[in-house]
Amino acid sequence: MNGILNFIVSVATTPALLVGLIAMLGLILQKKAATAVIQGSIKTFAGFLVLTGGAGILVTSLNPFATMFQHVFNAKGVVPSNEAVVALALVKYGTPAALIMIVGFIVNVILARFTRFKYIFLTGQAMLYVSTMSAVILISAGLGNGWLTILLGGIFKGTLLTITPALTQRYMRKITGNDGVAMGHTGNMGYALSGYLGEKLGNKDPEKSTEKLNIPKNLGFLRDSTVSISLVMMVVYVCLALIAGPRFVESSSLSAGTNYIVYAITQAGTFAAGFVVVLQGVRMILSEIIPAFQGIAKKLVPNSKPALDVPIVFPYAPNAVLIGFFVSFIVGVISMLIMLGLGTTVIIPGVVGIFFCGGAAGVYGNAFGGLRGAIIGSLANGLLLAWGPLLILPALGSFGADASSTFADSDYIVSGGLLGVMGKAGSGLLIVFILAFLAIVLITSLILNRRDRLHSKKLNKSNKLS
Repeated sequence: MNGILNFIVSVATTPALLVGLIAMLGLILQKKAATAVIQGSIKTFAGFLVLTGGAGILVTSLNPFATMFQHVFNAKGVVPSNEAVVALALVKYGTPAALIMIVGFIVNVILARFTRFKYIFLTGQAMLYVSTMSAVILISAGLGNGWLTILLGGIFKGTLLTITPALTQRYMRKITGNDGVAMGHTGNMGYALSGYLGEKLGNKDPEKSTEKLNIPKNLGFLRDSTVSISLVMMVVYVCLALIAGPRFVESSSLSAGTNYIVYAITQAGTFAAGFVVVLQGVRMILSEIIPAFQGIAKKLVPNSKPALDVPIVFPYAPNAVLIGFFVSFIVGVISMLIMLGLGTTVIIPGVVGIFFCGGAAGVYGNAFGGLRGAIIGSLANGLLLAWGPLLILPALGSFGADASSTFADSDYIVSGGLLGVMGKAGSGLLIVFILAFLAIVLITSLILNRRDRLHSKKLNKSNKLS
């Protein structure tokens, strides 16, 4: 039994394999030839490995940046890092977290099948992280680690990961130019906020897009995203290395004797290379997963959309990614300095999380609001990432008090914070909150479907009269 459970959990937490199998199912349901099934499944699987490999390169190049940053500011505190906090939590909460993840995925598929929210969340690591957060909060609230926690955690996780892609889909259609793919990341609430503020307060002129910046002809080479990203990151890395000093950078923990300027330039180039790999992975996935997903949409979950990981939007606005990252990072640094002055728990900017969430926020803000929208949206998202972790720390109980890391993205911050508040008020209220969350989603779906039917009848009636 344990072996079977371990196999299921391993498949569900390996995004490349999970999405490859989903693509295979979609192609089989379309009754494609065996060669087409094999080709589509393997290319989807390989594309995800390329994407995650590129993301790994980005993380590798950002880690030295974070180390130099903490040395320069001599800051000690809590670092928002989903990977770190989940690794610590799984030691104690591994079994309930794994079972919550399985129940949650089933809930997600059922809701996608029977409600208007047709999003199947396929980012395996995010599924595990939300499941782990749910397990920690529910157990800390006194529900224990039995079937009730697993069932409630699964309902909460499945409902959350069904509804949050819907918050951003309007902006995804604008970003990608179609309605075939959704955002499957735990920063969706922040992205929706960025998109909303970008639309309301940003540039209305489409020519003001971050991707149409007026660059002089002699600087035209900067339009190449690889070149511009490399140059910008080189300036940032070299400046930070100069402040940190050669003695620290050339220590065994960083460059291991390599000249500190050369090391900084190399890490900046590595970052740009990782970005290029991510873009290639995204192209491979989109060319295979959307056609393959039509089989699932038509047979199992009609009109469903795959919700994929955050780098899926990066190729559409590379300039906005950089702008969003730097704005969010600056907000994080300023917020950290304010926290030091106030004497509160200090949230040290998590560079990796800020890059992915901040970069995506820039893309969403730019979608309807251009350059100004990207800046405003990233600013709001940066404030949420900087101060939000202070809200979720109490929700994690004794685990949160002892850990030097916490959850980073907006969906953890908002949903985890709410769960924590309810848990503090009593386990009964927590149960009511989770069931009410599910009920609200179901009722909202019914109301919106009824509204659409009435609107359709009015249109038909108007057409007949005309």
